[in-house]
Amino acid sequence: MVSVAAQLPPPTQIEKHLQINFGPQHPSTHGVLRLKVVLDGEIVERVEPVIGYLHRGSEKLAEDGTYLQWIPYTDRLDYLAAMHNNWAWVQAAEKLLGTKIPDRGEALRVIAAELNRIASHQVWLGTFGLDIGALTPFFWCLHDREIVLGLLEEMCGARLTYSYFRFGGVRRDVGQEFLLRARRYVAYQKGRIEEYNNLLRDNDIFLLRTQGVGRLPLSLAKEYGVTGPAARASGLDWDQRRDEPYGMYDRLDFDVPTRPDGDCFARYDVRIEEMRQSCRILEQVLETVPEGPYVAPEIGERAKQNRVKPPKGEVYARIEGARGEYGVLLLSDGTNKPYRVKWRAPTFSNLSVLPAIAPGLKIPDLIATLGSIDIVLGDIDR
Repeated sequence: MVSVAAQLPPPTQIEKHLQINFGPQHPSTHGVLRLKVVLDGEIVERVEPVIGYLHRGSEKLAEDGTYLQWIPYTDRLDYLAAMHNNWAWVQAAEKLLGTKIPDRGEALRVIAAELNRIASHQVWLGTFGLDIGALTPFFWCLHDREIVLGLLEEMCGARLTYSYFRFGGVRRDVGQEFLLRARRYVAYQKGRIEEYNNLLRDNDIFLLRTQGVGRLPLSLAKEYGVTGPAARASGLDWDQRRDEPYGMYDRLDFDVPTRPDGDCFARYDVRIEEMRQSCRILEQVLETVPEGPYVAPEIGERAKQNRVKPPKGEVYARIEGARGEYGVLLLSDGTNKPYRVKWRAPTFSNLSVLPAIAPGLKIPDLIATLGSIDIVLGDIDR
């Protein structure tokens, strides 16, 4: 009788590589993302991100509706930072229209965008902690995010998909009570950011899991078009709000954090500092919100009636979102419907670099690296 061992092929003939799938239904992939991973033992040799499970044809939908009708659709792209999507879209149309935004409208836009940036980074920080085995940051961040969502709900009536921005300004005004609560929140959040940092920055396990892991060199970041915190963590000193100002950012004082290391810890550190800077921006704006209209009168009524008709032309508008540069290429034929729309999704480029930096990582480090990039599949797939 032949033994089982005798029936096995010699060790030299056994395939040493193993291909496995992470996702598309797994919490470590942060959405409906599939990673085809080729392993040599526990070492990653190749990674292929497979996307498209959430594709809805958003850009073609934009061309089937009016300019106003597509604002709610933008909320469903990067749904963790929907205010930024709103802003990118209305700014593109406003460039063609030549619209001047009232000062109060500009101030409310900045307040909404920076509150949303903090809320987005809180989701990232909490889930990134879960990726590497830290549970407490998740509870802390989601607790504090609830306060932000309460403020955003008071601004626009929604907690996730806001549809708050309008051509020429914003959809509704806020009262003095809101501004007072927002100031109290900023004072509270500044202390909480330090608590987040104290919890993780001096934690030996966190440092071992993030320092030197998933390095993204600056040259590679530029080659792949990586933007936002992921690029600034690799040393790219660029922030749309400072370097090509829009809204009222040119009147505000804030710093752009960068780090040279390009690893998971640097991406963490940049986002912590970005939350501090968002609080700094909010402090300045909340103290000096001007009186006056919150939407440009000459376009506000037209927008309500779906009569926004930018002149024929082509324009590219971009803003600094929570994950990088949100860009809109807009072609107008002079009607109330856009002729062509192309959306630049920052996390599409940011995810694309993963196959270049993943080889050589171990499986847990691959999960940490993916988490540190901070992707949203609604933004990637569109």
